[in-house]
Amino acid sequence: MRLYLEDLQVGQRFVSASHTVDAAQIVAYAAQFDPQPFHLDTEAAKASLFGGLVASGWHTAGITMRLLVDGGLPIAGGIIGGGGELSWPRPVRPGDVLTVETEVLEAVPSRSKPDRGSATMRITTRNQDGEPVMLFTVKMVVPRRPV
Repeated sequence: MRLYLEDLQVGQRFVSASHTVDAAQIVAYAAQFDPQPFHLDTEAAKASLFGGLVASGWHTAGITMRLLVDGGLPIAGGIIGGGGELSWPRPVRPGDVLTVETEVLEAVPSRSKPDRGSATMRITTRNQDGEPVMLFTVKMVVPRRPV
């Protein structure tokens, strides 16, 4: 079931499936997109402020998006962001199991475009201990139910 703006209620929550992160994924992503020593090399990472290998925050964001698209946020027309505020309060390490929880903060019809509206969502990616590893408050473009 895909949700339209009219289906969203303030306080409504959605929870994704889980994804286990391993060292090979961390290194592969970093090699292509964020080639810093603490993402690429276990030994070099030990000497960093992280004290070990960690995933790029952008890798965490990519995993979050995949979990949302795969059913964690069933918005009709897809997940279309219009901007937001993003933070990574703790690193993702090999072996972490990530799950995404989304809460609807606001859902408002557009004044100028009757086929859509915007929804503000708080997206929290957590590790297996329930600790937040990524916080994203985002305003999304959400279609209205066709008449």
